[in-house]
Amino acid sequence: MDLTEQPFIVGLGGTLRADSSTESALRIALDAAEAHGARTELFGGSTLARLPMYDPDTPNGEDAQRLIESLRLADGVIIASPGYHGSVSGLVKNALDYAEELRQDGNPYLSGRAVGCVTTAYGWQAAVTTLQTLRSIVHALRGWPTPLGAAINSGVTRIEYGQQPDERVDFQLRTVGREVCALSRVSRSTTEGLAGARSE
Repeated sequence: MDLTEQPFIVGLGGTLRADSSTESALRIALDAAEAHGARTELFGGSTLARLPMYDPDTPNGEDAQRLIESLRLADGVIIASPGYHGSVSGLVKNALDYAEELRQDGNPYLSGRAVGCVTTAYGWQAAVTTLQTLRSIVHALRGWPTPLGAAINSGVTRIEYGQQPDERVDFQLRTVGREVCALSRVSRSTTEGLAGARSE
């Protein structure tokens, strides 16, 4: 397959902890997208930690600009956040705030992009409420959350990248990656068709 025909999927999330369940889950979902033909790029916790607090009046540094440009080019996005006190982490929320730099694009914010949402938390309540919050943020950014979102109770299932996770967790994460890839192809085809119609 020609690279230009492959969906480009950006993965964003994780924590400052090395080998965190959140980033491991994100990597598994991205691997699934790759297995279905996507190109991927990961912005993990260590990269997000280098981003200063978003300030629209401050010029963006190299790391921030790379994130912004990747989101601009993305056909789809997968976001993974730990559940901190019932909501998304400040690290992930700050990274998503940089999408404000896309507000004047032809497809502003995450408009037209399929977005997979993954959350991990020590308990079902925090995992589920964080997933609901993340999906609400994606809606506010005009993205399309995939039908399935993955809420993972890390108190029950510890995820370590490179190790086979629980079957149910593995199914959720790989379904998220597959859905983002598939819906990104549909979105790209629709966008290209509309652009062709306008040029005729």
